Amino acid sequence: QVQLVESGGGLVQPGGSLRLSCVVSGAIFRLYVMGWYRQAPGKQRELVAQITGGGSTNDPDSVKGRFTISRDNPQNTVYLQMNSLKPVATAVYYCHATPGHYWGKGPLVTVSS
Repeated sequence: QVQLVESGGGLVQPGGSLRLSCVVSGAIFRLYVMGWYRQAPGKQRELVAQITGGGSTNDPDSVKGRFTISRDNPQNTVYLQMNSLKPVATAVYYCHATPGHYWGKGPLVTVSS
């Protein structure tokens, strides 16, 4: 059974940084495309960043240059480094793995002074 366990959420001030981690078990990690999604209150879940097993990344313009996704295949872990955080980044951040569409439970990230 594939399981995703995230860590690293919390409260951060505007302009600050935070790193999220997601450890995957029950899967051949390098074969999975990993992604981070977020869902703000009252809004739809949206893609934040995605990375293939070989390390190719995809991220939308809204976070380009500020958020960086990376992965450590031997450690079965994917990371999301978030810099220059803005209050609009406040959301629950979900780790995602595909094929199979597996989701973590999602840590809350709150950007506020």
